[in-house]
Amino acid sequence: MPTYQLTVNGKAHTVEASEDTPLLWVLRDHLDMVGTKFGCGIAQCGACTVHVDGNATRSCSLPVASAAGMSITTIEGLSEDGSHPVQQAWKEVDVPQCGYCQAGQMMTASAFLAQNPNPTEEEIKDAMNGNICRCAAYNRIRKAVGVAAEKMA
Repeated sequence: MPTYQLTVNGKAHTVEASEDTPLLWVLRDHLDMVGTKFGCGIAQCGACTVHVDGNATRSCSLPVASAAGMSITTIEGLSEDGSHPVQQAWKEVDVPQCGYCQAGQMMTASAFLAQNPNPTEEEIKDAMNGNICRCAAYNRIRKAVGVAAEKMA
């Protein structure tokens, strides 16, 4: 079985996995980083979103072989103590209901705000559109993204 060098949350890891193993399962099963969730398995819901070289990426459809050598950030690496503005905004707005999709929502939001620190409401809606929330907390999610943008300003 091939061996891959991954940099996850700033730390180097060596993992042994089939080249087509999705990054999601390497993170969860090999590295015990279970904050990234499995939702649909076909990159449609966003629960598995992580940052790969700063871009929001669906880890359920990215083979580990394609992620080798890239910088990967999971929800565990967004901040060690919950101090990232997106995490603070999520708490302030009281976004989660069941919470299952929230790691992916926050990773999408933080990547978006890194590229667009002063978004309009429409830009926030468009950026978050691909992440599904079964509890339909979309209004609170969009509000939290706006609050996070203000905190980052």
